[in-house]
Amino acid sequence: MEKSFLSEVFLPLSLFIIMLGMGLSLVPSDFRRVLVYPKAVLIGMLNQMVLLPLIGFGLAIAFNLPAALAVGLVLLAVCPGGVTSNLFSHLSKGDTALSITLTAISSIMTIFTIPLVMNFALDYFQLVEGGKVIEMDIPKTLLQLVVITIVPVSLGMVIRNYKAEFALKMEKPVKILSAAFLALIVIGLLVKERENVLGFFQQVGLSALILNAGTMFLGFAIAFLFKLSRKQSVTISIETGIQNGTMAIVIATSILNSSEMAITPAVYSLIMFATGAVAVFLFNKGRNTDDVVAEEKSEAVL
Repeated sequence: MEKSFLSEVFLPLSLFIIMLGMGLSLVPSDFRRVLVYPKAVLIGMLNQMVLLPLIGFGLAIAFNLPAALAVGLVLLAVCPGGVTSNLFSHLSKGDTALSITLTAISSIMTIFTIPLVMNFALDYFQLVEGGKVIEMDIPKTLLQLVVITIVPVSLGMVIRNYKAEFALKMEKPVKILSAAFLALIVIGLLVKERENVLGFFQQVGLSALILNAGTMFLGFAIAFLFKLSRKQSVTISIETGIQNGTMAIVIATSILNSSEMAITPAVYSLIMFATGAVAVFLFNKGRNTDDVVAEEKSEAVL
């Protein structure tokens, strides 16, 4: 993929703003909350950091995807959570505090896990572009990920700490802006690859759907199996199944210079909003009177 304003400026800037918005919603207690409910946080992190990459690899191999789409699926699987998952968790009446905590921790951990997993994926699937196999420069990638994730999140937290009222006012506009950026990015990629869009959907659509809806179901089942509360189970479900498509697209296009690799997260993002809406409906429909009373008592205690 040739260097362009889209890949060099717009996409990294979009992710920077999205991560800044995430930082505006974070406070130090979000990181300390792991001590409040360690089991829920541990299950959520294991799902995001271990289970998802394994499922991503498994789907890419099972569906025999072309190298670029296969690597794109694995990349998507190692980019968990974000503003979108926080929003869906809130709309689903899940444990929003747990969602934010998982997002806070994963935003740090993925700095290290993404380069390691992606280097293995690139080597395994032997993605060739421009006549040579694409490789990831781990030290350089670590620095780039810090600049486009940790720096804006930290900046957002500093603003939240010193200008709390401003940060709270900006939370909603930034979330709307984040969704708008993601929509523009997805549309831009699909327009750029418009001649191949139908084929890409046929090739990667089902695997992207399974990664999304299948892992949401699996996340809820695991949380239920370990006897977490309903609110925590809803959040674990959302955090397991909703991936950070924007980050995956930015890494594919701006760091690995492959617009074709970015097609998988673009297709996934379109599917995600539809399945996310269905999940919100089902989770809200599934709440009974006892759940509501229990939640109110829990919140009163806190």
